[in-house]
Amino acid sequence: MPTEDGMRPDGRSEAIDRMLRETGPAWQADIRAAGDRVKAAYLPLLLAAPADGCEVVHDLPYGTHPRQVLDVYRPRGARAAPVIVFVHGGAFVRGGKDINAAMYGNVLRWFARRGCVGINVEYRLAPEAMHPQGAFDVAAACDWVARHAAEHGGDPHAICLIGHSAGGTHAASYACDPSLDFMGRHLRALVLVSARLRADARPENPNAAGVRAYFGDDTAAYEGRSPMGHAHRLALPTFVVHAEYENPLLDVYATEFAWRMAKAQGSAPRHLSVPGHNHVSVMAHFDSGEQWLGEEILAFLASARG
Repeated sequence: MPTEDGMRPDGRSEAIDRMLRETGPAWQADIRAAGDRVKAAYLPLLLAAPADGCEVVHDLPYGTHPRQVLDVYRPRGARAAPVIVFVHGGAFVRGGKDINAAMYGNVLRWFARRGCVGINVEYRLAPEAMHPQGAFDVAAACDWVARHAAEHGGDPHAICLIGHSAGGTHAASYACDPSLDFMGRHLRALVLVSARLRADARPENPNAAGVRAYFGDDTAAYEGRSPMGHAHRLALPTFVVHAEYENPLLDVYATEFAWRMAKAQGSAPRHLSVPGHNHVSVMAHFDSGEQWLGEEILAFLASARG
């Protein structure tokens, strides 16, 4: 039952819950329009979220390209705090660390207020930067974090990488593609949220043009270039997350990726479908009052550190 101020016990407002219930079943009919509706609904909540207790340093370069920059969200007085590195989505061809006045800083601010140092990463986009350049940018950003985390109160030995959507593709490639020779160096843990773990240009994929822009036109090469083809090599503690209402096939790919890891390791990785949420709200809800997924990630990171 909602409280007198219209909030559910899980921290989600009744208005947001109604919007999610209306949007979810129709999500795949027009993901761009539905995504804009979700972002607009969450923006006032995120702008009203507390901003105290967290210092933000913007646009620190980790490379020479204008998009190779990151923001640091650090709790005041942090010392040897866990580090959360976040890589945004955008179908490989768009997006940024700040897609409006609150996203995706909301994710890192939420973690910073819970004692973590948050790093919000921007990276080069296709077609200027095609496969595997996204993973190279993630590697360069993680190298920067490993060198500079202590300066910002973070523990360079407790870095958790979170990738959403296309950012999840780059994060997963960084962690498990042996041809890139990174294999998740510096990381203690990996979280893949609504990630595109298999490249495909199928007719039902509304972002097929973005996949082609990043992975190229040779669809026969997609399996070898996709994180899915290397899931069995992923040795890091990994948390695979998808929303209940996903872009076509991303929930299927998340489940298959977790299964391939389980088959190779003999034990299943953490795998979660977030009820009620969609491909955008699964990140937009951070710092809106609803905390369940964030707390699940913090518990996973604590286990990985232990």
